[in-house]
Amino acid sequence: MKNLEELRNIKERALQRRKLAGEGARARIVVAMGTTGIAAGARDTMTAILAELEKRGIGDVIVTQTGGGGLSTYEPVVQIQIGDSELVTYGNLDATRVPALIESHIINGQPVTDWLVK
Repeated sequence: MKNLEELRNIKERALQRRKLAGEGARARIVVAMGTTGIAAGARDTMTAILAELEKRGIGDVIVTQTGGGGLSTYEPVVQIQIGDSELVTYGNLDATRVPALIESHIINGQPVTDWLVK
């Protein structure tokens, strides 16, 4: 991310996904986008999540952002909830880990235990 316009574009894409998914969403992904998260690469992580979901044709997942998650040591922080299951929090989730995360947790329903915030 180089400027505010790119962040606005990411936000707009996330809002569009949210509208499209609506109430039929089977999962929710929340990216912490506070100042420490952004400094640690949360923008790139969010962009990678949106791109990976689009690439795989997964349209029933809501992707949103929140402020700081209070876990600055673990930034970028991403939370995933599938249906009514327990909310799972991942730390140090950079863009390179996103494809494996989507494959394991979103597609196969198996959290990646090595990246969990405990």
